[in-house]
Amino acid sequence: MQKRSSNPIMGSLTQMGQHNAQGQNGQPGQQGNNPYGNFATAQGGVATATSHQGMPQAANYGRTAANDRPITIDDIVTKTGITLAVIIVFAALNYFLYSTNPGVGTVLTFVGAIGGLIAVMVSSFGKKYDSAPVTLTYAVFEGLFVGGFSFLIAGVTVQGVDAGALIAQAVLGTIGVFIGMLFVYKSGAIRVTPKFTRFIVGGLIGVLVLALGNFVASFFMDGAGPLRDGGPIAYVFSLVCIGLAAMSFLLDFDQADRLVRSGAPSKMAWGAALGLAVTLVWLYTEILRLLSYVNRS
Repeated sequence: MQKRSSNPIMGSLTQMGQHNAQGQNGQPGQQGNNPYGNFATAQGGVATATSHQGMPQAANYGRTAANDRPITIDDIVTKTGITLAVIIVFAALNYFLYSTNPGVGTVLTFVGAIGGLIAVMVSSFGKKYDSAPVTLTYAVFEGLFVGGFSFLIAGVTVQGVDAGALIAQAVLGTIGVFIGMLFVYKSGAIRVTPKFTRFIVGGLIGVLVLALGNFVASFFMDGAGPLRDGGPIAYVFSLVCIGLAAMSFLLDFDQADRLVRSGAPSKMAWGAALGLAVTLVWLYTEILRLLSYVNRS
């Protein structure tokens, strides 16, 4: 049974892998002897998706002589590193711009949020999974959003607390969760099964519905709504979001393992980088928000 990732980008990559897992004669491909076949034992961590079927070296992925080699963990780690570096650079730029010119910073934060969402939709619905421009465009927009969000949460909401220290704690927390879930996946402490996948996807849908409901309610209430006002319910909601984001990594690791072993083309690493960045940004924002609640109380 095909296991879908809870990440929308990873889920799209899964569908593409399944569609292209047939050889030129219409027969399922066979797995090659790829030294990077086991994601869990490789260094670093990334997330993407594929089908259970193998991928022949000559599968119909639109390969040319320049991109005929199969994807490796090194490809995914490199592209993910580039994507995250772009996000960090633009986040830092908007953070410091926000501190000197709040009006411009607010506009850039809003543009970043909308632009990042559009980039994800273009990748998903336009099937631009191997597009470096789409992934890097997302990184630019998301960086602007993350910078503005970080300033608002750490620099404004939490008065009297060193914003840099709070952001550093959120970054370390994000890295720690990622490494911890990679260890969990490698050790097999939690196995990715269809039942587990349905549970995570169901939880994500529930969180999305609650978040949208809280956003609408905030227009009729004083403040950010019960899920984001720093009260007991907000604590629980943030913890649930962090837990779901962490568990989503397990699905993404499992999908990445099979993508690498199936011999997908190296250009697909850009899609994996985009998918991983989406999850990491969500996890970071939720951890930073939770830390702001703790330091305000």
